Amino acid sequence: MSMDPSTPAYGLWSLVVINSALFIFFALSFFKPKTKRDWRVFGSFSAFIIALFVEMYGFPLTIYVLAGWLGSKYPQTNLLTHDAGHLWSSLLGLKGNPHFNFLHILSIIFLILGFALIAKAWRALYQAQQNRQLAATGSYAWVRHPQYDGFIIIMLGFLLQWPTLITLVMFPILVIAYVRLARKEDQEVEREFGQNYRRYKATTPAFIPKIFKKEPQLNQN
Repeated sequence: MSMDPSTPAYGLWSLVVINSALFIFFALSFFKPKTKRDWRVFGSFSAFIIALFVEMYGFPLTIYVLAGWLGSKYPQTNLLTHDAGHLWSSLLGLKGNPHFNFLHILSIIFLILGFALIAKAWRALYQAQQNRQLAATGSYAWVRHPQYDGFIIIMLGFLLQWPTLITLVMFPILVIAYVRLARKEDQEVEREFGQNYRRYKATTPAFIPKIFKKEPQLNQN
C-alpha cells in the first residue's frame, strides 16, 4: 500500500498486521520448522518482525523517546512522517527520498539474499534428511548453519531500512541465541554422524564462509 511520505504514518494497525503476517508467512514457508529448536528460532525471528512493524506503522516508540534530541538536531523535520522513521538517512545527512538511497537499496538486497539463503538451505537439508545423509551440499558446503545466517541477514536488512530501539536491542540477543542453538545442533548432529560430521566441521565454518575451502571427504553410506 502506498502512502504520502509527508503525512503522519502511524496508527495504521492494519498495515502492522498485514506486513507482519506477510513476512512471517514467507519465513515460515521457507524455513518449515519441525523441532522445538526450529520453532524457538522462528518464534524469536517473528517477535523481531512484529516489533519492527509496530514501530514502522503503529506506534513510533523510538521517535518519541528520541524526540527531544531529534527535534533539536533536525528542527525542520516533521518527526511523525514516514520518511522520518528512516533514521539512518537523517543521522547520516542523506538527502532525497529515503526509499531510493543506497541504504534502502542495500536493505532490499539483504532481505532477498536472506530469504533465498533460507530457502536454498532448507532444500539441501530436506534432501539430506530424505536420504538419511549429512547435509553438506549447496549452502551447507560453505557454512554449517546457513538458515541461521539467513535470519541474521534478514534482520540486518530491516535494521538498515528502519532501525528502532527495541529491534537494535533484540538483534544481538537473537544472534547470541542463534549461536547457542547452533552449538547444540553441532553436538546433536555429531552424535548422529560421528566422524563424518567431525571431518565436515573441521573444514566448514559455522557462520562465515571461507573464500577458499577444501571439500570434506564424507562417507555417505
